[in-house]
Amino acid sequence: MVSRRAEGRSGKILTASVLPLPDAPGGHRLGVNGLTVDHQNSILYSAGRDGVICSWDLDFPLAPSFAPSNGPSTANKPGPTGFKTQVQAHSHWINDIVLAQDNSALVSASSDTTVRLWRPHSESIEVPERIGKHTDYVKALASPGSHASWVASGGLDQKVYLWDLNGGGETLSINAGGEDSTDKGSVYALGAVSSVLASGGPENVVRVWDPRSGKLVTKFVGHTDNIRDILINQTGDTIMTGSSDQTIKIWSLTAGRCMNTLTMHNDSVWSLYSDHPDLSVFYSSDRSGLVAKTDTRGSPDLEQGTSIAALQEHEGVVKVVAAGDYIWTATPKSSINRWRDADTTLEIEAPPDPARTIDSAAAPADPPNEQPRKIPFNAVLQLSATSILGGSRKANTSEPNLETLGLTIPVQSLPEESIEGQHGLIKCLMLNDRRRTLTQDSAGEVVLWDLLKCLPVQTFGKRHIDDVASEINTVDSIAHWCAIDVRTGRLSIILEPNRCFDAEVYADETDLSPSDIPEFRDDQRINLGKWILRWLFAPVVDEEVRQDIEFRQAAMAKAEELARSSQLSTSVPNDDIPRSVGIPISNPRGTSLRPGSDFPGSPSTGFGINIGTPSSNYLSTSMQSNSPFPMFEPDTPDASGPGNSHLEGGPSSFSDRSDYFSNRPTPTQAQQNENDKNPLSPVDTTTNSAVPQSPAEPDKEERKKSLFGKKFRMDFPKKLTRTSTDTKPQILEEKAEDTEVSSIKEEKVYEPNLCGVVDRIRHDYEDFLASNAERDLETSILPSDESETPRLNIPPRTAVFIQEETGDTAVASDLYRGSVGHISEDLDRLKKSIPHWLGELLLKNQIPFKDQVKIAFVLKPFDDSLPPVVKPEPTPPNGAPPGNLANSNNNGSRLNANRMLRAKKVLAYVAERIDPADPNEPAESLMPPEEYLELYCQKTLCPPNMTLATIRTHLWRTSGDMVLYYKTNGKKEIHPPPSLLGIDENTVSLGEAQVPNGDSHVPAPPGSIHSMANSGSVAGSVAT
Repeated sequence: MVSRRAEGRSGKILTASVLPLPDAPGGHRLGVNGLTVDHQNSILYSAGRDGVICSWDLDFPLAPSFAPSNGPSTANKPGPTGFKTQVQAHSHWINDIVLAQDNSALVSASSDTTVRLWRPHSESIEVPERIGKHTDYVKALASPGSHASWVASGGLDQKVYLWDLNGGGETLSINAGGEDSTDKGSVYALGAVSSVLASGGPENVVRVWDPRSGKLVTKFVGHTDNIRDILINQTGDTIMTGSSDQTIKIWSLTAGRCMNTLTMHNDSVWSLYSDHPDLSVFYSSDRSGLVAKTDTRGSPDLEQGTSIAALQEHEGVVKVVAAGDYIWTATPKSSINRWRDADTTLEIEAPPDPARTIDSAAAPADPPNEQPRKIPFNAVLQLSATSILGGSRKANTSEPNLETLGLTIPVQSLPEESIEGQHGLIKCLMLNDRRRTLTQDSAGEVVLWDLLKCLPVQTFGKRHIDDVASEINTVDSIAHWCAIDVRTGRLSIILEPNRCFDAEVYADETDLSPSDIPEFRDDQRINLGKWILRWLFAPVVDEEVRQDIEFRQAAMAKAEELARSSQLSTSVPNDDIPRSVGIPISNPRGTSLRPGSDFPGSPSTGFGINIGTPSSNYLSTSMQSNSPFPMFEPDTPDASGPGNSHLEGGPSSFSDRSDYFSNRPTPTQAQQNENDKNPLSPVDTTTNSAVPQSPAEPDKEERKKSLFGKKFRMDFPKKLTRTSTDTKPQILEEKAEDTEVSSIKEEKVYEPNLCGVVDRIRHDYEDFLASNAERDLETSILPSDESETPRLNIPPRTAVFIQEETGDTAVASDLYRGSVGHISEDLDRLKKSIPHWLGELLLKNQIPFKDQVKIAFVLKPFDDSLPPVVKPEPTPPNGAPPGNLANSNNNGSRLNANRMLRAKKVLAYVAERIDPADPNEPAESLMPPEEYLELYCQKTLCPPNMTLATIRTHLWRTSGDMVLYYKTNGKKEIHPPPSLLGIDENTVSLGEAQVPNGDSHVPAPPGSIHSMANSGSVAGSVAT
């Protein structure tokens, strides 16, 4: 665990959860990139693209691959390979592994930019220790020997590092591109012995370094494509390189040049392996799947050695190793194949008879997996264009048939054993509801996952993922709140602070049980990011609540003791009254950093529909106001319109609150805010500066400052300000000293993690008790209640990562790795790793402020069949300027509202303006607006529960303001208020009801409901 501090960092800290796959035996989920063999303990190690390292028990003795063989037969065939153990070492692909420290340690290099050391023989289940870090993918490793104290790594950052295997960190850094570094200076291959270190990559140049000083010894130029692998002999004077240019080159450090170029491969050479001290026996593999074994022992010239096609895989061989009588190959598949090795000491068969057909020549002379008594002639490879086929052990001098020469028949055509892997996920598709995703594994199985429950919920078998998506997808339009990927074969959910709180869903659309639904108010929305994070880290919240109770009890006891000791001659009344320490519960005054506050369980009262484009002073006003009752701008015509009292009354939830815009608060709002911010009585205002801020009172400095600039550095802590009653015309010298001390306290900087959040809370406790020793100390830890974030039972095997993204690394770095089931055991590490924004969410139910996404739309009556929702502008007197042209349209109004507002809320907004409720009518007899009003977009009926975002995405489907039309279905008679009909209410007498028909000066309502026949003409022109 690496703790992070705030100095000089501006990184973005995110969290990721990796959903567990169904229980399965050990093995890789994706392709295998690394193999190595422990000869002493007969263990095979493998590492793959899933970030996993596996160890396999071979259960038979391993001699060096070049040792003489007695010709194994099926009689002494070893049993199946046994799985020993595995570890999720990295969060990205593992690209290479090497054994070190007498095979007691295994070093791995990964695309997560780290180099880690795992001790497979220890009992520890901890994540392998990080011994090094690059700033980009780490592609290659090299160890000078089993007794060395260092290991070398190279990567895409064009660096070669030497790392201390005992945890001493970096011992040497080399710029792999040298002085003439280019964009192709990445390191893809490394080779090392105690005296020499060689590197290669896309630059096609082999550079040789002194591992003691890091100085360049020499460089070799000759390859024409990427260098993929490097071997160095034990004495350090010969270097072998394999390249994507299909060649293997032998370089002499003594001569300073290329000695041989081998061309037995017809495709890119991907891997080299040799355990011979002089590289006299080596194996090479290529992209076509061919593995060649070359033996140059006893040959006067390397090109006179013997090279045979040992085996042929169906896919490219990424890595090849050999030990004893066997070869192991790794491919882009999750399985590892074991092959019988070919004996290059045998005599080569004579060339086939030219009279025989090619088909008969291609047939193997021996049964599969039986070691032939001679090397088949068709398995022999020509080492170079100038070498003799078969080398020094050629059977005879007769020229073989040219057609037969073109066919290469490997000695082994089938593996002796396959170490089967698992089916990892290779594709994922997020559905429109943003709560479910489809995945497809390497076997073609399609599975539906619930991202909140972290569980697979349905299997669709082997089908095309797009076909399944078209069947089960919905037309919802939910904001992007997380990213998903399957790069390690498992489904990962990544939450970033700048968008993880953007998505909300209605509680009645979730998969909550019916017994839980009544706990939610009508149309309550749940924030998805807050929901999942609350229960991923539930043990952290529980432990902090427990510690908070203990701290407050001890703090109050200490404050009481200090108060008693400071009494001189008078006693404080009620000094002995016991005080209680409340357990944190949902606080109706608690708020988030967004304007307003949450009121779980309160009814939803507002519509959140506003006159379009609020004024520019909204942001500062809303951030400085904690009023739970946002209103319309008083200057707007609608502020005094019919039904406005309904909009201004009652508290609202975050969901409803965020639907509003308030251009400026009314005096009553500002006064209410000040009252809300001051938990003390008026006589205690002189000590208000010592009151700890609860979540209901986020300090102004933090609210004004972006939480996404310097996200976790709290350079400007809460200012302890004085109220107007503290101002004195004259200040004594002693007061100046106090102010100086106070200014020092203001400069206190808290850690940008959970520890800092807790320290600040406790510091505020102490400040409060210093001036209010006789008061009860209420808790400031107010996690979200289950009425706001219902309980989620996340599987214990779900992996949890906390990562940091900085500008100097290609991928996020791990700050914490664990699982849901072990979080309670990792609390000390987690407190240092949980970022400040997440700590504020968990302990205070506060989320970073972010402007809500609004959708602008125009609301019109269909064919003028109903009154407009905006009352007509009065005719200005002669000489007066015209009214606001933006609101002069009697047939419609440009409005905006939260993107999650439902169509039925829009209809309720319409109904309140064109058909206000009769106060004398019982509430239970009122017909919901969605039952007698209809909303249309692009001539399509909008379902009552469809949101504005969904309407815009799936119905409007164009740019510009969305146009919505409303009409009645005739189930209820509409009674528009006179103000919407252009009637001057001041000229209407109280006895208007007695005016005979036809004698009144009141004009007939436009589109009168009395004269409209059940919207028949309207319905006939609108496609439903």
